[in-house]
Amino acid sequence: MFAAVLSLGTMTAFAQEEETVVEEVATEVTEVAEAQDTYAEVAVEEVPAAISEALEAAHPGATISQAYMNEEAEYKLEVAKEDGETAELYADAEGNWIEK
Repeated sequence: MFAAVLSLGTMTAFAQEEETVVEEVATEVTEVAEAQDTYAEVAVEEVPAAISEALEAAHPGATISQAYMNEEAEYKLEVAKEDGETAELYADAEGNWIEK
């Protein structure tokens, strides 16, 4: 009986330790994801011409309402389309679209 109680206590301690490690890893992943998704607002006029040209080609008549840039020089664009719809698009500085 004593051995069974001791085994159960050891298993419980192991499960708690494993849970703590999982929580720590999840926290680190979340922090990294948030750091990579940090965009700072930039003036629409500062958006590279390559992005404006790519927007016109992909969405004729669309305009950039707001623009943001991250540390990797990736742009997040809030776009108003001619049909009244809005979209959030991502592009690199060369005007290549990024899937997010």
